[in-house]
Amino acid sequence: MRAVSYSKNNQLTLLHRGSEFFPALVRAIDAAHAEIYLEIYIFAEDNTASEIKVALMRAAQRGVAVYVLVDWLGTGRKTIKQLAHDFASTGVNFRCFNPWFHRGLGRTHRKIMVVDRELAFLGGLNINDDLFSDDGSHTSLPAPRWDFAVAIHGQLVLSIQEAAAAQWLGYDIQDIKTRLQNLRRLRLQHTKSTLTVAEAGLVVRDNLRNRRTIQRSLLHAIGHAHKSIYLVTPYFAPGRKLRHALAMAASRGVQVTLMIGVGQFRLQDAVTQSFYPRLVRAGVALVEYSKTQLHAKVAVVDDEWATVGSSNYDGFSLFLNHEANIVVRDVEFATTLRSHIAQGMTEARVVTALEVESIGLWRRLLNWMAYLFYKSVLQIITLGSYAK
Repeated sequence: MRAVSYSKNNQLTLLHRGSEFFPALVRAIDAAHAEIYLEIYIFAEDNTASEIKVALMRAAQRGVAVYVLVDWLGTGRKTIKQLAHDFASTGVNFRCFNPWFHRGLGRTHRKIMVVDRELAFLGGLNINDDLFSDDGSHTSLPAPRWDFAVAIHGQLVLSIQEAAAAQWLGYDIQDIKTRLQNLRRLRLQHTKSTLTVAEAGLVVRDNLRNRRTIQRSLLHAIGHAHKSIYLVTPYFAPGRKLRHALAMAASRGVQVTLMIGVGQFRLQDAVTQSFYPRLVRAGVALVEYSKTQLHAKVAVVDDEWATVGSSNYDGFSLFLNHEANIVVRDVEFATTLRSHIAQGMTEARVVTALEVESIGLWRRLLNWMAYLFYKSVLQIITLGSYAK
């Protein structure tokens, strides 16, 4: 694993929910003049996705090179077939990632768009309407999905461009020599510098060189925390190291708050709740968010370090799927994100120590069985990595 490489010439804009994210995406696509890379897990069939699709086709029709890579499982065969038909008519280059699990079980869960090597978007939002559930049921949500992305100008865009282009090139039928030449060409490209407002770095997870990069960046931040840790995730089921790190931080006096999405998947909730007794005993504050679907994967440490991205804090994201996060060392950015988390916590429910202690034996047994099942499955598909 390579260490996180921070660059200083970056201008970051935090985008909360689809109401801020999708208009910014359309504006960027409409302003593109050379090329667009879009890599996404879910590209839905709804009004929001249609707006993005039409914008991409407009860009291709005016001569922009547009490359769209969607996940085969996340987007679904029916939608992929329709996208392929629509994009082909306007010259958009389109592919799906790992169809029929031909390249193993890993999915691309990344949410990335890069425009003209000058502007990038990265975060947790898929291309789908945030007023409907993303589990395929198309159930109406009581409020817009709670999620974040970041718009990025500056040196870091080059790293994101390289990651997106490399993923696309990985699906070309090329010999090894051609692939190496293409990757070397990408690394020699440069972007314009902007005003220094933050130190930021890209951390990705794949099943080659970066198998533990995202987890280790988080463990490093948690291990060096002095005052506070705020971690937000829709699904909490990490391996032992991350759970232990949070408990140890709380034990040494760091204020550790874990906000978790609940109510979407019953099995996932049971797995998460199996960790509650130890976390509460260590002093971790637990907050359950159920006002709407919580989809954000963010963290803030000491109001100085922050991360936003696609990686959940569970076994699939940390040990199997392709993921992408931005990590930021900037007080203003971290404070802004922390204020959003604080607002979200006012809409959530605090899990008390008394409540955890009062969980009945039958419920504890069910939670333990759910975790044992989850752990067994993850142990198999990650070849034993999940337990580490």
